[in-house]
Amino acid sequence: MYGQKDVLVKEIANKKIIKENSEIIHTPDIIKDDESPLSATKSGKESSMWKAISAQKVNRADISLSAGNTGALLLMSRLILNTIDGIDKPALAGLWPNNKGMNVVLDLGANVECSAKNLLDFSSMGSALHRSLYEHEVPKVALLNIGLEEHKGNDVLKKTFSILKKSKINNFEFSGFIEGNQIMNGDVNVIITDGFTGNIALKTAEGTANFITKNIKKSLNIFSLLLSYYSLKKFKDKLDPRKFNGAIFLGLEGPVVKSHGSTDAIGFSYSIDMCNKIIKSNLIKKIKTNLII
Repeated sequence: MYGQKDVLVKEIANKKIIKENSEIIHTPDIIKDDESPLSATKSGKESSMWKAISAQKVNRADISLSAGNTGALLLMSRLILNTIDGIDKPALAGLWPNNKGMNVVLDLGANVECSAKNLLDFSSMGSALHRSLYEHEVPKVALLNIGLEEHKGNDVLKKTFSILKKSKINNFEFSGFIEGNQIMNGDVNVIITDGFTGNIALKTAEGTANFITKNIKKSLNIFSLLLSYYSLKKFKDKLDPRKFNGAIFLGLEGPVVKSHGSTDAIGFSYSIDMCNKIIKSNLIKKIKTNLII
């Protein structure tokens, strides 16, 4: 654990398991949430973020997990770890529930504009991540688009579709295009898009989920709430964002996971569990093996 040592020592004083299985490395610099990535990188060489990622470079750590400034984390990760040979742009990948299990969705905001080559790389990396987390499932890749027909969408999407359709790929099944209202159907489990579209889709889904849960409570009286308590609890648990906490920067020579800054202990524990699965499944090796050249 990298951070302010006096604060961390106090926090884990009564947490026996954490205390016995962790090492604290003091870092004096603090990166603020509103600090620009460039400024944070220039002045944050003694920050927990920089030190943690640097530990991977010298084989003192297998993976980094941070709930800090997203832009700073991405820039530092790219500078310290470098990208995998053949990857032009790393992508931010996250988990998204569907009716049959879980989707891996990328990019969620790291790259506003993408080429066909970028989307092909995302397909390889996203399917490798899905197989790492859910090893008994076959990754089924789809491109997020405004229609299902081959002639729909921009030139980048149509070119990517054409290449994936003709490619003989063992790493995943290509399922064509998917529209926004089909994301949660569960017919596919790896959804590929550029960071601009992906980020808007993610924020829209989060806002919709919050709107539904809040308004269901408002529309029911106390008697109705009591009668439907277990159904509502099951519904709320399925949409609990803490269970999907943790987005990973894919395409780097080492894995870096970003936790939501406002999550609680339960949400952060899910991120730790994700990190554990990523390392045990040797994700980086899988990505290198399955890249579409």
